[in-house]
Amino acid sequence: MIESAVKAIIALAMVGAVLGCTTGLDGDRGNIPLAPSAVAELARMDSSPGAPMMVRIYKRESELEVWKKTAGGSYEVFKTYAICAWSGDLGPKYSEGDRQTPEGFYTVTPGLLNPRSQYHLAINLGFPNQFDRSLGRTGSNIMIHGDCSSRGCYAMTDEQIEEIYALARETFAGGNRSFQAQVYPFRMTPENFAEIQDSENLPFWNNLKLGYDITEMTGEPPEWDVCGPEYTFNADTACGPSTMSAGTRTRLASLQTADSAALQTAIASRAEARRKAEEEEARRIADAAAAEERRLALAAATEQRREAISELAGSVAGSVGGFFGGLFGGGGGGEQAAPVQESNAPVPPPRPARYS
Repeated sequence: MIESAVKAIIALAMVGAVLGCTTGLDGDRGNIPLAPSAVAELARMDSSPGAPMMVRIYKRESELEVWKKTAGGSYEVFKTYAICAWSGDLGPKYSEGDRQTPEGFYTVTPGLLNPRSQYHLAINLGFPNQFDRSLGRTGSNIMIHGDCSSRGCYAMTDEQIEEIYALARETFAGGNRSFQAQVYPFRMTPENFAEIQDSENLPFWNNLKLGYDITEMTGEPPEWDVCGPEYTFNADTACGPSTMSAGTRTRLASLQTADSAALQTAIASRAEARRKAEEEEARRIADAAAAEERRLALAAATEQRREAISELAGSVAGSVGGFFGGLFGGGGGGEQAAPVQESNAPVPPPRPARYS
């Protein structure tokens, strides 16, 4: 009996390890109430816990925004959370196990909330969506979850996910059947696009920007579908005409025209900054080369002077030695010659006997 129970516990633990983001064995934290301060902030922005919501994720900035619908009908940012960890690079997820976090538009339903995740709490993004599947992309269990640890998910702190999870739960409790999660590589500004013009993901990111712009302009998440290799937004069918009013389409075109002009300005500015940086680097290299050339020339001149001084010292030493050698008879090693007696020299007197 005990052995069977142990085996059952081990089996459950193995299931938890395999399912990663989705399963945990600890208590249900899904009913943690929304903090009174959050409820008060929602009221301040003329919204409520049960109002529709939207999530936006920006990879490079590592930020997650929760938007809530206000009484006026538009969505506003309720709070921005710093993402604790995400894995992979900028760009979409391609296959199961690549540890890449996805990008795109996802629809979150109540069944995608997991209150018993081993990563505290979890909200499944629903990857792969219709767009991902149309391109043969695979993967599973891609979450927004707690525990600040990512293997392909967007990880938050436990405190953050408790509030985000509660906001999602209350949105569904308010009668909303889903909410949209928009996942971007970065905030889709002309300045950021100027930095990635050589990326192979540029067409995909331009496609995402259309949905981004519609949200920015209308204050509402767009309805999305898939036509060929692209997302379509606010169309009467997947590949059909737009359902947006003529005025909205005109404003959208004006926004995109302004962004296009700003993009060209940003690209030119980056090119000019790069040119100046390259000139400065070339100048630095030339100055360093000139300085090294001067150092070598100075070292060579110093060596020549040292050699000249050494040669001069040797020459002077030889001359002085010859002079003093001649002066003191140095230069001959034999006995000196006997002195010569001059014929006219006086003869000394004989020495007394006592001195003999």
